[in-house]
Amino acid sequence: MTGRADAARPAAVVVGGGLAGITAALRLAEAGHRVTLAEGRPRLGGLAFSFQRGELTVDNGQHVYLRCCTAYRGLLERLGANRLVHVQDRLEVPVLGVSGPADAPVRTLGRLERAALPVPLHLAGSLARYPHLGPADRARVVRGALALRRLDLADPALDEVSFGDWLRGQGQNERTLAALWDLVGVATLNARADQVSLALAAMVFKTGLLSDPGASDIGTATVPLGVIHHDRALAELERAGVKVLLRARVAELKPAVPQHAVRLEGVDEPLAADTVVLAGAQDTAAALLPPDAITGQDRLAAFGTAPILNVHVIYDRQVLRRPFFAALGSPVQWVFDRTRHSGLAGTALGAAHPGAQYLALSQSAVQDEIDLPVAELRRRYLPELARLLPAAGGAEVLDFFVTRERTATFDPAPGTAALRPGPRTAVPGLLLAGAWTATGWPATMEGAVRSGHAAVDAALADAGRRRPSDRGDGRWPR
Repeated sequence: MTGRADAARPAAVVVGGGLAGITAALRLAEAGHRVTLAEGRPRLGGLAFSFQRGELTVDNGQHVYLRCCTAYRGLLERLGANRLVHVQDRLEVPVLGVSGPADAPVRTLGRLERAALPVPLHLAGSLARYPHLGPADRARVVRGALALRRLDLADPALDEVSFGDWLRGQGQNERTLAALWDLVGVATLNARADQVSLALAAMVFKTGLLSDPGASDIGTATVPLGVIHHDRALAELERAGVKVLLRARVAELKPAVPQHAVRLEGVDEPLAADTVVLAGAQDTAAALLPPDAITGQDRLAAFGTAPILNVHVIYDRQVLRRPFFAALGSPVQWVFDRTRHSGLAGTALGAAHPGAQYLALSQSAVQDEIDLPVAELRRRYLPELARLLPAAGGAEVLDFFVTRERTATFDPAPGTAALRPGPRTAVPGLLLAGAWTATGWPATMEGAVRSGHAAVDAALADAGRRRPSDRGDGRWPR
């Protein structure tokens, strides 16, 4: 009887084991589907993953989230991973500015932090003390923030304008762009203000800085990302009854009635599915979509990508005494202490150098650097770290390596909104998910999780099933 009952349940295949695919697979299983998740890589987590470099555990890049990222936080809760992350009690971003020559640098430390006051007063005190802007430029920033608050995010015209052009129209200059707008925007949007859609930039700043006083508090994993996005996710998927296939690349999708056929590379018998969710990158989805599955399908070919570079340095001693900082006046963007997360102390290298420290530099919007040789990146970034951190100048570099994500995010240029499809296609039972779809968010972990929810909500609604309560904040349905 159990086998017959199981066979009567609708079958679903989720293609892609990133955060969108994990979310979609769990939701479909909770809705009573027999779910198979196919992931071409040997691990889950998409572009937020860990790998081993000898004894060292390395995250491919530094991934952070904000308190306003309610969908990602909901996924963490669903995975039982709340104790594996930390969210600041109150936003605090050290911003280290450097000027002058390498042999006599001038360093200035400021902070972007919030007070326990309502929006926008929660940032007023920090801005008044911010040493990287003078009084006139601080006033410019206030005017720009107030103008941002007045923008209607539902206005499609915002997507046709660059954030940089709009900012200059609001009286901003190169100093305010560098010291604030790009400082935040490059890290969250993976593009500089002149290359970003105003719609996406306004969404980031209004949601993160101008919605709720605590919205911008920063969250980070306290363990390697793979512990959360692979280990915990795999355990929860299997507990929910999802069949997870790793190293299983989808070669072909054949829509049919009553069931679609999903063929895996090297496997003769295709998977049959009432529902298929394509939850991979945009190029993967475009290759599998049948003709005319979405309106203007050829537009997906115009969807650009943007790279992220991560530079990893292990010093023989401690050179940084805070968890992270952002840099100004240097090609270095953001620097994070990864010593504890990586397990460095438990390695042979750590045993030989008990005070060793592992720093990771997160470098976004680096189209001109993503393919540079490691030796060139070493010549570029080690002197800059010494300019920023005095102790680094006299420290021995025990290891230096880079990780590159050449297609880390979609290109958030003006006009992007018209390229992003929603979850539905013209093929019944075929859905799209992924941070590149029309979530309204940039290409973030939050956007990926929201897209997984959107795909399953659409699938359930199309099947005539009542959707779970939608609270509008992306949290896991109850």
